[in-house]
Amino acid sequence: MSIRLVILGLLMEGAKHPYEIHQIMEQRQMKHYIKLAKGSLYYAFEKLEEQGRIEVVDVVRDTNRPDRTIYQITAAGQAEFHELLLEHLLQHEHRHRPIYAALAFAEYGKQEEISAKLAERLGETKLLLERMRKLYEQLQPKETAARMYVIVRVIQHLQTEVNWLVRLHADAEAGRLNQAGLPVLEQFEGG
Repeated sequence: MSIRLVILGLLMEGAKHPYEIHQIMEQRQMKHYIKLAKGSLYYAFEKLEEQGRIEVVDVVRDTNRPDRTIYQITAAGQAEFHELLLEHLLQHEHRHRPIYAALAFAEYGKQEEISAKLAERLGETKLLLERMRKLYEQLQPKETAARMYVIVRVIQHLQTEVNWLVRLHADAEAGRLNQAGLPVLEQFEGG
């Protein structure tokens, strides 16, 4: 569903070809905050066209490149866009993450290797957080407040993830992941 909203939303900005949509998604770093399957973009364009949500307005022919089909949103596409927009505002995000399954059984794993992987994940998360902060600085002067709220939410989530991973890694390093009765929540609440 998100890919349909993204395509229709970007076409609300004006007619575009699929590769241009892909480029905009990359520029806006959407992969960090919208779950999109690889290869789903062109399939979604095909379905949206079949369903009358978008239509071809031009085909740009160039001898050096493949033809580029330019699409625009239709009235039916605008109606679906608004419906999807409102649906997505009410959808709750999934809180299931692979790391949770791993931590549920961490006591049976090799603690040194677990600690090393947590350190690796912490480093990757810090890098992503820094990238998102730079993206915020880059986009803030020219993007709408609504789009900036998305970036801020991602930054806040990543900062929380970094804080969580720092404490988790410290407990892993100290061999405390197998310890019962550890006041974990109190560490985060300042208690």
